[in-house]
Amino acid sequence: MNNYLTIFINGDPFHCDSSMSLKDILLYLDINLDHVVVEYKSQIIDKKRFNTLFFRSNDSIELITIVGGG
Repeated sequence: MNNYLTIFINGDPFHCDSSMSLKDILLYLDINLDHVVVEYKSQIIDKKRFNTLFFRSNDSIELITIVGGG
């Protein structure tokens, strides 16, 4: 059985294990969970759902990283 799938992050293919949640993927990519907005299926995903959101092959997400400045 194939445990891997391809999703698209900001249009780029990303190969991951099917057991990885959104949180797992963000941590793997070294993205600060407090400074990212995730859009999936035209909706902004609440950070409380990061640990319980899993993807299907060819799903697409957009990541917007919030950068502070001064």
